[in-house]
Amino acid sequence: MTFRRDVDTSLLLLTISLTCIGVVMVYSSSAIMAEERFQDGFYFLKRQLLYTLVGFVLMAVTTYFNYKNWRKLAVIALLGSIALLALLFVPGFGVRVGGAMRWLHLLGLTVQPAELVKLTLVLYLAHSLTRKREKVRSFLKGYFPYMIVLGLLLGMLLKQPDLGSAMIISGVALSMLIVAGVRWRYILPTLLMSLPIVYFLVMQVDYRRRRIMAFLDPWDDPFDTGFQIIQSLVAFGKGGVLGQGLGIGEQKLFYLPEAHTDFIFSVIGEELGLVGTLIIAALFLLLVLSGIRIALHCQDPFGRNLAFGLSILLGLEAFVNLAVCMGLLPTKGLALPFISYGGTSLVVSLIAVGILLNISASQRSTK
Repeated sequence: MTFRRDVDTSLLLLTISLTCIGVVMVYSSSAIMAEERFQDGFYFLKRQLLYTLVGFVLMAVTTYFNYKNWRKLAVIALLGSIALLALLFVPGFGVRVGGAMRWLHLLGLTVQPAELVKLTLVLYLAHSLTRKREKVRSFLKGYFPYMIVLGLLLGMLLKQPDLGSAMIISGVALSMLIVAGVRWRYILPTLLMSLPIVYFLVMQVDYRRRRIMAFLDPWDDPFDTGFQIIQSLVAFGKGGVLGQGLGIGEQKLFYLPEAHTDFIFSVIGEELGLVGTLIIAALFLLLVLSGIRIALHCQDPFGRNLAFGLSILLGLEAFVNLAVCMGLLPTKGLALPFISYGGTSLVVSLIAVGILLNISASQRSTK
């Protein structure tokens, strides 16, 4: 079956726009640093272009791959991503950067398993929630097994440690369960019981506690824990309404840590100004709304659950990254989908869009 004429053009154009902006901003934010570290100002750009090519190829493949076939692969895919997470703790495979074991050396590639887990968990939940249907309203047969799976994943992510990905996965999973009809009387007690755990994970770990203190008052320690967020806010302040101009920003010049990854939105704020940041936010909002529209129009329960889960995943990641850069949330190491430098995040995001495009096309072709 071909869906060429039925592709959701608006979703495709939004994705291409965000990805192209990402390529430009990765080069703008990393060129000088790359020249300093690797004697090649195009070091990160060349890799991002390669990731983009691979991502678009896989997006095209998933656009023409019937989304219903993902039901057969959902459990295997989740188990595979869990195995990759476990490999992080096997000597010789995991790569420790900045105190965290989040990257995996595999077949000459560096992969971030947490990004794959986000996608495969959505696939698994969409499949399982569709299969169980009314049983999701039962505690033992519906809700409790999902908490076991979620607990396993969260435990492995926190072991790295990667609290940011753990929070994203929790938010996506709970959103999908709520939409599928899980009773609030199960979810609310879970949320209440998790508060002491979250408090312990944050306040009893020194660097996390310091991040919370820096979030509340970054100027209390401006040269250490508050440095990153202060430099980010300075970038937005310098940008003003129209920005200083593409490539002219100064905060990326060894002032703003992780300028080409976690805080690339701050570089956008400085170089493209308020106008640029509003355009980026609007593009993400439209992309998420397009995904939710696909979910609402889908008559197939699996396709509806899958489209909703993927839309929430992309939207939640974007929201958290933007909020962190603007000082509205404590600092978390999360990439901005389609825009931040990083192969696994970009490829997974484009695959997610490919699946959404297939769901949309399949619905249009049956009308």
